[in-house]
Amino acid sequence: MLKSKTFVKKTRAGGVLKIVREHYLRDDIWCGSEVCKECKDEAPVLQEDACIESNLCSYPHYLIPDTNVVLHQIDILEDPLIRNVIILQTVLQEIRHRSAPAYKRIKDAIHEKEKHFYMFTNEHHRETFIEREPGESANDRNDRAIRVAAKWYADHLAKKTNGGSLKVVLLTDDRANKEKAEQYGLIVYRCEEYIKSLIGNPELVDRLALQPDDQNEITGSKLLFPEHLPLSRIQSGIKNGVLLQGTFHANRDNYLEGTVFINREGEDINEVLLQGLQNLNRAVHQDVVAVELFPKERWVAPSSVVLQDDSPNDEDAEEDETENKLNPKSYISEAVILKPTGRVVGIIKRNWRPYCGMLSQSMIKEATRHLFTPADRRIPRIRIETRQAANLAGQRIMVAIDGWPKNSRYPNGHFVKNLGTAGDKETETEVLLLEHDVPHLPFSPAVLSFLPKMPWSITEEDLKVRADLRHLGVCSVDPPGCTDIDDALHCRELENGNLEVGVHIADVSHFIRPGNALDQEAASRGTTVYLCGKRIDMVPELLSSNLCSLRSNVERLAFSCIWEMNHNAEIIKTHFTKSVINSKASLTYAEAQMRIDDTTMNDDITKSLRGLNRLAKILKGRRTEKGALTLSSPEVRFHMDSETHDPIDLQTKELKETNSMVEEFMLLANISVAQKIYDEFSECALLRKHPSPPPSNYDILIKAAKSRDLNIHIDSAKALADSLNNATVENFPYFNTLLRILATRCMMQAVYFCSGMDSDFHHYGLASPIYTHFITHQEVRCYAQRASVAFHTQLFFKNKGIINEEGFILFVRKNAIIILIPKFGIKGTVFFDNKDKPSPHLIFDSEGPTLKVEEHMFRMFDKVKVTISLDASNIQHQRIRMALIEPVIPGVSVPVPESEPEAKKPKLDC
Repeated sequence: MLKSKTFVKKTRAGGVLKIVREHYLRDDIWCGSEVCKECKDEAPVLQEDACIESNLCSYPHYLIPDTNVVLHQIDILEDPLIRNVIILQTVLQEIRHRSAPAYKRIKDAIHEKEKHFYMFTNEHHRETFIEREPGESANDRNDRAIRVAAKWYADHLAKKTNGGSLKVVLLTDDRANKEKAEQYGLIVYRCEEYIKSLIGNPELVDRLALQPDDQNEITGSKLLFPEHLPLSRIQSGIKNGVLLQGTFHANRDNYLEGTVFINREGEDINEVLLQGLQNLNRAVHQDVVAVELFPKERWVAPSSVVLQDDSPNDEDAEEDETENKLNPKSYISEAVILKPTGRVVGIIKRNWRPYCGMLSQSMIKEATRHLFTPADRRIPRIRIETRQAANLAGQRIMVAIDGWPKNSRYPNGHFVKNLGTAGDKETETEVLLLEHDVPHLPFSPAVLSFLPKMPWSITEEDLKVRADLRHLGVCSVDPPGCTDIDDALHCRELENGNLEVGVHIADVSHFIRPGNALDQEAASRGTTVYLCGKRIDMVPELLSSNLCSLRSNVERLAFSCIWEMNHNAEIIKTHFTKSVINSKASLTYAEAQMRIDDTTMNDDITKSLRGLNRLAKILKGRRTEKGALTLSSPEVRFHMDSETHDPIDLQTKELKETNSMVEEFMLLANISVAQKIYDEFSECALLRKHPSPPPSNYDILIKAAKSRDLNIHIDSAKALADSLNNATVENFPYFNTLLRILATRCMMQAVYFCSGMDSDFHHYGLASPIYTHFITHQEVRCYAQRASVAFHTQLFFKNKGIINEEGFILFVRKNAIIILIPKFGIKGTVFFDNKDKPSPHLIFDSEGPTLKVEEHMFRMFDKVKVTISLDASNIQHQRIRMALIEPVIPGVSVPVPESEPEAKKPKLDC
């Protein structure tokens, strides 16, 4: 049966275009039930014995949730207890348009065989398809389509079971939809009443998302926040330039402050500062918001106060929040650099996700309302209702936000799941992976089914379409213990006297066909994530550590970028090819360096390494001459206990010439590929650029250098690079490193873009006119890796006790100094909040901020001596605690170090 859908669409030119689409209806679409033998001869999805113990439904039944139930109660639907659910096509299409994360989660549930979720294409079934009636809204039409499909199922199953022993239950939280469904003669319940009727599963009730009516019941009557503007007024305000749209970033160090980064190009203002709870107005980190800009006379400076919110049990801090915390003027800094300031007037898009953290149990006995403290300090505390608070004490749990009423100090949410005991290594690793959105579940059977069958070997057909480079002296250089070797190099002299240099990348694409489950999973993961002692692969291990690992003395498929160069590293010709290689050596950075330095070694691989190293120095010198920046960021290395895998030693990484050698050729390959894809696809090449920072970003760097009578020039990247190279202080060798660390914080974020959408391709930091990521070398770090390093650093100091060490002040705040410890590559904060003494005083002058405490003056880069220990008083936010030894501040207690325990077990590099 053929239907047609007709609608009109406005064109860019302002005309009206009539569009007619054919819509086919069928009467042979399967119902998916085990009880039906007529619809289709396929393996059934919905079980005949669809029983679940319920006070409301004592009979076998299938569930049909409407769109809002799927959107808001996805945590319930994912529970293993909930099975035999019919997901209508109408519902799935609405979910797809309204929430990509919810759509993915419900699709995953449909594909999970044990769940028995069936997707019924009611929009193409002759008896369940309905036309939209005149004057009927799209939402009302979809609600009616859901009721019609539920009625069809009820009647269909009644016929198949001779009397209707198997029934259909419609779940909806829409009052009008429920009433109309009851008029249809359907069995219909609110999601909450159905879940609460289930026998022996009280923990499932905790996972119920609160509806707006429920949220109003548990909040106070006092108005704490301004009303958000409706979307229509927001859109009008943005169009008229009265409001600005941007992404909200909460301040990790001060929960009463945040910044909105303006998304629109061409705006004079790139970011807007927000201070105080009312001006933050219920915005949560990463929300897309509308902001109103204050007049210039109301602009303020970023707060220099470090505001902690660390008390583990703060459930009494409800609506009686003190007025001074609601007043942003209490936290205005004395700094003279004022920033555009404003307030949130509306939410354009919520970017909430499930959050990991811990429960702060209420002191009131039998209480069901408790506060949840997220692990991420940028996320506000969340009020949840749970009846298992005692069991969740000391556990890491996951919670989702349901809403944030204007009369509630905190957002409301619901319990999702228990992750395990806080402090346990496996639990904490799970938390950091979830918090940084790293997909890490085992690869599914569907994904693994697309792997090549073993034993695998290169075929004659492969050799016909690839360059045979197996004779070349190719080698790889990687960190110790690396098994997923994804790049290798070679260098040899040609007959004409020039040099041939090659970068060879494992050809993963040979094993992955576009669009299959393996390709989709790799795209979802995006990259391999390296944690301390753990690796989360982008592709299954058979590929990552075997067939796509360029190990020595085995033949492997590669994609090669090959240059012909003269001895001055000037490129004469560039060639790209699919290839077959046979690496002659898998070396560590140290082993490669040893070969280069050992004058007695003159084999082909060593000669190749020396040639690569010599060319790399020339390339780096040329980049530096053009203005490439050499910045600094502390990198640490752990030595792990061979049995417990706990860190027993921690030190900063020592970089060798070979580190730079590999980096230079990875950069050169990326630049060459960027130029090639731009030449071939000028409008759609995926490139990466690094914008030059605005001059104001450098203020702190300029003042820090001026405090040592040095000048930093920022007219260009070359001027900055030369200034940093010349910035040395006698008897202070670490000063230049500190300055480069500070310069790193002045930089803008590099971004990907499409070549046809931008004309500025320049990469500021690399001083390259064009760049892309053909290769991301495995030492590139991500946020999850940094979090893993931070956790293992805590483990190290937990076992070490208290240590005395020298450090340097990186930043000065109103009530604290932030210190870098070069030996360990870690940062920590020393707070000055002794109430019995005069308050610390922050002074601003032309040489930057100075903190006066008692008679002592603390400036950036001053040398101090501190004790380092692990502060585990708050298990939720354990941190490295530092206390001053030198200079001595009266009244400030200093922990006494204990003797260091000896390491008795062999060490493994991580």
